[in-house]
Amino acid sequence: MSIFYFLTAFLLVRRINKRLKGNLFLYPKWRNIITIATWSTIGLFIASWALPEEYHDLLGASVLLSMAYYGYKEEDFKVYKVVFQATYPLIAIGYINAAVKIFFNFFYETDNYDQYFVFAVIAAFIWTFARWASTKKQEEALRISADRRAELEVLVSERTTELQQQKEELQEALRELKTTQAQLIQSEKMASLGELTAGIAHEIQNPLNFVNNFSEVSGELVDEMEEELKKGDVEEAMAIANDIKQNLEKIRHHGKRADGIVKGMLQHSRASSTTKEPTDINKLADEYLRLAYHGLRAKDKSFNSDLVTHFAEGLPQAEMVPQDVGRVLLNLFNNAFYAVQKRHIAEGNAFKPVIEVTTALKGKNLEITVKDNGTGIPDDIKDKILQPFFTTKPTGEGTGLGLSLSYDIIVKGHDGKIDVKSKEGEFTEFKITLPV
Repeated sequence: MSIFYFLTAFLLVRRINKRLKGNLFLYPKWRNIITIATWSTIGLFIASWALPEEYHDLLGASVLLSMAYYGYKEEDFKVYKVVFQATYPLIAIGYINAAVKIFFNFFYETDNYDQYFVFAVIAAFIWTFARWASTKKQEEALRISADRRAELEVLVSERTTELQQQKEELQEALRELKTTQAQLIQSEKMASLGELTAGIAHEIQNPLNFVNNFSEVSGELVDEMEEELKKGDVEEAMAIANDIKQNLEKIRHHGKRADGIVKGMLQHSRASSTTKEPTDINKLADEYLRLAYHGLRAKDKSFNSDLVTHFAEGLPQAEMVPQDVGRVLLNLFNNAFYAVQKRHIAEGNAFKPVIEVTTALKGKNLEITVKDNGTGIPDDIKDKILQPFFTTKPTGEGTGLGLSLSYDIIVKGHDGKIDVKSKEGEFTEFKITLPV
């Protein structure tokens, strides 16, 4: 009767193999397992005849049980659980038959009972195949579902790999973008430094010109005084000496002015970029307005503009990083001068450039307003000018980071605001609000 067990095991393997045929690419590990199971079943059936007859059913039932157990616990084969469950009665009868046969052979040395189990084994064998046939549609639906799930898992795996590659490409692009952004920020800082340096040079040049002129005149007066003393005209010599004394006072005055400019810029360069300190906003705005104006004049000697300041008196000193806020003001002033210069070039001498700077105390906030009568900002780009890398200047004349950095310094670094008002062809007004 063991042939029924080995036949069922063999047909079980073939049944699953048939179901997986054409889809083994989804279950690659089962290709070898099914082959091994097929030949193992045939080999064990042949080998079973070398054992005593009472162990034939035991071996056959064990082979079938091991296949059913192993297949049932595997996640990929759970779809065939009804197939495995259908073999349970046959397995149970096999073990009972083997146990009874061994018992009677050992104690009574007879196997007359064996015929009673033949019909039971045949009935269980028929029931197994009847059960398989009745669940064929259900099994097929589950198999299709499992195959579809496996296909989706393959697609998900492939898509995951693609997304991982895209992620790596995006990360590389992000690194390149950050590198480019850092380079552009450095370029913007160097451009601001260039504007600042040009303004400082012209600010220092003015008092130095006075120092040189008065020194030259004083040298000529000394020669005249020597001639008068040789003539014996003491009164004229004393008058010349008095003129020399006045010139020396003027030299000292302008020398101190140049010294103050240098010390002020050294103080800014030494100050920590994160340390806030009480700052006179009127003095800071006036200083950077002149630096920006002279910086532009260094490039275009023919350019002139009216500088109108409305500095409120008695303003409290605000806690800020002066060199950072100075950079913001310098950027706004440079943009204002750029706008009025462009309009002056377009309209000629009929247009008079004017830059207005106003400071005021509104509640607990300081307001600094920079207004120009330049080209203005079109309405469709007004909301974009504070975005990084957006610029209205021609290619090569701007990085698009000046106003973005200014926004970060005022809003993120000082808890303030920047508001923009403009009308194309008429004016632009930037208002900075800083807490006191």
